[in-house]
This record gives sequence, structure tokens and C-alpha cells, in this order.
Amino acid sequence: MAGRSNNPGFFVSIPKKTSVDNILNISDLSKTYQSAGGRTLTVLDQINFSVAIGSTNAIVGPSGSGKTTLLGLCAGLDRSTSGTVELNGINLNKLTEDQRAQVRNQHVGFIFQNFQLLPTLTALENVMVPLELRGEKNIKARALDLLDKVGLSERGHHYPLQLSGGEQQRVSLARAFSNAPRILFADEPTGNLDAETSDKVIKLIFDLNKEAGTTLVVVTHDPELAAKTQRIIRIKGGKLIADEKTING
Repeated sequence: MAGRSNNPGFFVSIPKKTSVDNILNISDLSKTYQSAGGRTLTVLDQINFSVAIGSTNAIVGPSGSGKTTLLGLCAGLDRSTSGTVELNGINLNKLTEDQRAQVRNQHVGFIFQNFQLLPTLTALENVMVPLELRGEKNIKARALDLLDKVGLSERGHHYPLQLSGGEQQRVSLARAFSNAPRILFADEPTGNLDAETSDKVIKLIFDLNKEAGTTLVVVTHDPELAAKTQRIIRIKGGKLIADEKTING
């Protein structure tokens, strides 16, 4: 399988495949919760779509539409009530929580709106954590290389509280690519950033994504970010209401 190497160069291009090759297949996906009063709250209702290898995709919709829940199910962070999620050919519904965590460690990168950096670790150490968990070699050199790619090689010894919001997001971006992921999930990656910083982070996301040959799925309220992807999936009231190609698609 293409996409990973033991070479410490990090970014391994995934060869282009035919349009029928999908890294993510979502079938009849639903998620419900039981309220305190015994009522059933439907967050997602019979969602169906597939994501092609190497593509860039945006999930958009109003607040409360189920976007972040959908992203979490796609990444195996939660279980659906019904339907299936197949990630990189693996049916996540049949896996235990530990097995899903292993799949994420092997195949998935994440970027969050609130950065999710460990406050007691430096920027360098935050990037090193996934590499340590995977038992990789030369992890410090590899983490420094990634920090250099996001323009933070001089800030590796700083802790998150000593970094601006944009710098923290760039550290999280370096961390997200540390396992050369097959797919990158980004949940409102510019939500806590000003316009100028957002533009820089967006450019980094797409530049690194292209260099790595990674598939991108991003949840966003930002129409400019969504328009940069090849495809926009629109969610409203827990239902998929539109699936559109953009001018980049």
C-alpha cells in the first residue's frame, strides 16, 4: 500500500488512483441521542457520501446542523447509531475503541478549532508525541523538520501559552502531519484566528496537503475556505441537502 515509508523524510506522496477509489465511504449514517425526558434527538439522519483519495472536501452548514458530529463519526471518534463508516477500506463499526484508536494513529491527522495542544509540553514535544506513540525513530529530527515546514523552527522550545493563536494552530498542523496521514480531518481550523492569520493557516493546510498527497475533509463556516476545496457537502438539520463540486473540482 502506498502512502508511508520508513524513510524519515515524512511526506510520502500517495500515487493517484482511479476515481472509483475512495478513502471514505459513508452509508445510511445516523446518530441519535436520548434526552432526559426520554425523547429521541436525531443529530444525523441517513447520511450517504464517499470521499475520493487525494481530494479536498468541505462540510458546511449552520450551527447545530451536525457537522462536527459527522466529522467525529468519519474519524472513528464516536460510534453511529446506525449505518456504516468505512475508512481506508476498514469498517469502523466492527472495531473496538482501542482498534479505532489504532486506525486513527496509522491513517488519520486532526486539526481542531481550539488547537488541542498539551499545555505542559513545548511546541517540539507536542509534535513529537504521535511519533513516540508510534514507536518511530529519529523523532526529534523529524519533529523539527515539520516545525520548519510551518515556519516555527525557532519556536520549538516555547510552550503553547507563549505562542499566538496562529502559531498554536501551525504547531497543531505540524503534529497532524507527523504520521503522514492518509486523510486529514479539520474542524473549524480558522475559527479562533483573525483574518490575516487565517489566510496564512489556510495556505499552509493546502500546501502541506498537496505535498503529502493527503485527502482533506474540513468542517468550516468560512465560505472562502470552503471555496478552495474541490467539493462542498452541505448539511442542515442533520440531513445532507447538497453535494456540489466547486470550480476547483
